[in-house]
Amino acid sequence: MKAHTRETQATMTPQKSLQFLKEGNQRFQNNLKANRNLLEQVNDTSDGQFPFATILSCIDSRVSAELVFDQGLGDIFSVRIAGNFVNEDILGSMEFACKLAGTKLIVVLGHTSCGAIKGACDDAKLGNLTAMLSKIKPAVKAVKEPMDSSLRNSKNQEFVDNVSKMNVQLTIDRIHAESPVLSDMEKNGDIMIIGAMYDINTGAVTFFE
Repeated sequence: MKAHTRETQATMTPQKSLQFLKEGNQRFQNNLKANRNLLEQVNDTSDGQFPFATILSCIDSRVSAELVFDQGLGDIFSVRIAGNFVNEDILGSMEFACKLAGTKLIVVLGHTSCGAIKGACDDAKLGNLTAMLSKIKPAVKAVKEPMDSSLRNSKNQEFVDNVSKMNVQLTIDRIHAESPVLSDMEKNGDIMIIGAMYDINTGAVTFFE
């Protein structure tokens, strides 16, 4: 499989880009890999890059977007931060990726058993981590069940994963609200913004469609 070129990127649509990621994740789950020469892709991308998707995911060592979607060099922009939330810098990076570099799809990828989500659920405090986790706490508050405070913590795996899903949705809401550039591109059909969850137990990605 060759690295994407300006010509192949131009053939990509938001739906086709999504299908590429779905097929890549299916290969990953089946322990298969597309036949690609990474060193050849280094050479092919030395004069430019033409990725088709931008993926915002967590720093979790088990959730590498290139691996779980079986993509090569030059295929995706990968934005990683604990808890996969957005701020001004990340939104600016996404605007560059879509408006200037031509990607057709933004995926906000949460995952099960997320440590950052657990920290927010437990109101953890540690140096700069305290301020970072405050960005995730709106998702904790937005998940109403269970109401029993003794069950709203990292020991309740169902609650943690529900907060992770809510965090993905609230992140997408923030992209729409805080980036007119990306919001307008989506309204015009130039890009798609979609959420997804990665299951660390199975390797499967479930898209919110």
